[in-house]
Amino acid sequence: MRSIAIIGAGITGVTTAYALNEKGYDVTVIDRQRYAAMETSFANGGQLSASNAEVWNSWATVLKGIKWMFTPDAPLLMNPMPSWHKYSWMAEFLANIPNYKANTVETTRLAIQARNYMFEVAAREGIDFNHETRGILHIYRDKVSFEHAQSVSALYAQGGLERRTLTPSEIRSVEPTLHGSYYGGFFTPSDSTGDIHKFTFGLAEVCRRKGVRFINEASVERVAHTGTGKDGTGVEVAFTLAPDAEDAAPRREMLAFDAVVVCAGIGSRALAAELGDRVNIYPVKGYSITVMLDDEQSQNAAPWVSLLDDKTKIVTSRLGKDRFRVAGTAEFNGENRDIRADRIRPLTDWVRKLFPGVSTERAVPWAGLRPMMPDMMPRVAAGARPGVFYNTGHGHLGWTLSCATAQIIAEKVAAAMPVERPAPALRIAAE
Repeated sequence: MRSIAIIGAGITGVTTAYALNEKGYDVTVIDRQRYAAMETSFANGGQLSASNAEVWNSWATVLKGIKWMFTPDAPLLMNPMPSWHKYSWMAEFLANIPNYKANTVETTRLAIQARNYMFEVAAREGIDFNHETRGILHIYRDKVSFEHAQSVSALYAQGGLERRTLTPSEIRSVEPTLHGSYYGGFFTPSDSTGDIHKFTFGLAEVCRRKGVRFINEASVERVAHTGTGKDGTGVEVAFTLAPDAEDAAPRREMLAFDAVVVCAGIGSRALAAELGDRVNIYPVKGYSITVMLDDEQSQNAAPWVSLLDDKTKIVTSRLGKDRFRVAGTAEFNGENRDIRADRIRPLTDWVRKLFPGVSTERAVPWAGLRPMMPDMMPRVAAGARPGVFYNTGHGHLGWTLSCATAQIIAEKVAAAMPVERPAPALRIAAE
C-alpha cells in the first residue's frame, strides 16, 4: 500500500485524508496543533456559499481598497509598509483581472460540486455540524451595488447557480428579524451554513476510525523530495514533536513516505519552495465574533437565515439555538494573528444596529489567516517532482470548496500513483 503524508489538519487536509483513505492509500496527517481545525478552520463565517463565489480580481475592488486604506474599521485594510511578498502578490492580483469572469464561473461550479459531496459525507458518517439549510440572503443598500450584483448573478447562472431577486418587502419576509433600510437583495435557497470546526473535527475522528494516522503537535521543519521510490517518488518529512511531559524535551523525528499533499494554509508557500514549486499564497486576515445567545430574547431576535451585507462585507450564520456567528473584513498585514479591538468593534456594532434585540455581552472574538492565491483560485495540482501534490490556497472559500478539491486531488494522486493491490493467490487444481 502506498503511503501519503498530508501536511495540515484544517478543512482541506482532513477532507483530502478522507478522500485518499477511501481510495485505499495509507494516509498520515501531520499538524502542529493538538486537534484538527484549530487555525483558519476554527471559527470562520460558517457559510457554504456558492453565492459568494465572485473572485476579488476587479478594478472596483482595487478602488475600494485604496479608498479604505487609511480607515481602521474599513471592510478591507492593507498595511502600507513595504514587503516584497505583499507587493509582488498584488501585482499578480492585478494581472488576473482579465480572468475575473472565467474564474468566478469556475468557482461557482466547484462550490456546487463540493456541497453535494459534503452533504453526502456528513449523512453517511453521521457528522453533526449545526447544518442549516435555510439559504443565504445578500442585502444591498444602494442602486449601484445592487446592479453590480445583478451582473454577478448572470455569471453565477453560467456556473449552474440560481438565486432570486428580492424587493425590500421580500427581504423582510425572508428574514423578519432584520432591521434597517435596503434597496434590494438576492436570495440563494440552495446555500447553507454550518460549524466548520465541528465538521472538520468530526471528519477527522471518522478518518481515525478508518485507519488514518494523525501526528499532532508536530511542527514540520523540513520536507524533502528524495526520488528513491517507484517512478521517482519519495519524500521525507522532518518534524519536532511537542514535549509530552512538563520536564521532557521536544523530540525530532523524520518519516519517509511515497508522496506528500501540502494542505498547510499560509505555510504552504514555504513548503512548496522546499519542494521546488512556487505557490504564491499571501495571508489575508479575517475576523469573527461568536455571539452567545444566552437569553430567550436574544435567541428570538437573532436571524436563522444566513446574511451577507454587501456594504460592510459582513456575513452571518446561526449555529444552533444559542450561537450566532458574525464574520468579515480582509486585512493584508502579513503573518499577523493579533485580534485587534478596532477590527472587532465593527462586528459588534453591526449586530447592535441590524439586530438590536441581540445581546452582545458575551461575544467571543477570533481571527484567522486565509491562504489567498493572487488569482483567487485554489492550487489543486501536482508539483514539479513525482509524488508532490498541493490542495491549498482556497482563500475565503475553503469551507465551501474543500470537498470538491479533495476529490480532485485524490483523483490526481490516483492517476499518478495507482494503489498497489496484492496479487491474487494462485489456485492449483487438484489432480
